[in-house]
Amino acid sequence: MPIIKNQRILENTWTFVEDDAPLPAGDITVSAKRWTEDKAALLQHTGKLGVRLAPADNVAALGDDLPVIKLIELNFPAFNDGRTFSQARLLRSRYGYQGEIRAIGNYMTDQVFYLHRVGVDSFEFNNPKDMALALSAIKDFTIRYQASTR
Repeated sequence: MPIIKNQRILENTWTFVEDDAPLPAGDITVSAKRWTEDKAALLQHTGKLGVRLAPADNVAALGDDLPVIKLIELNFPAFNDGRTFSQARLLRSRYGYQGEIRAIGNYMTDQVFYLHRVGVDSFEFNNPKDMALALSAIKDFTIRYQASTR
């Protein structure tokens, strides 16, 4: 499925691996729980590593591991849960995370501009038809009153 990354539509090269599934070859993301429990084995994986965070997951728990984590997926189980915005902001501002932060799950294209402002730089959509709207939403406003990570 395609994604938006750096304001372009690209093919997604990452695979999310469920907690009980074997690790495939290539670039993978795992849950925060699996990262914590299987970190030693995951660090032996030959592809790039990423972590998928749920809104209740603690960003601080990844602190020392951030240099080896190349992608953090922020999962929106519902569009009205704002904790994911805070996770993105903390990753960029407090922890200085330089890797890719991707929004996944149930968020609206109207939220893309604000997600981009707090540090999200790629977007995966459940409905590919939303991609064109999201690309334009990143540039919705030209005047900004608040500071941001972008």
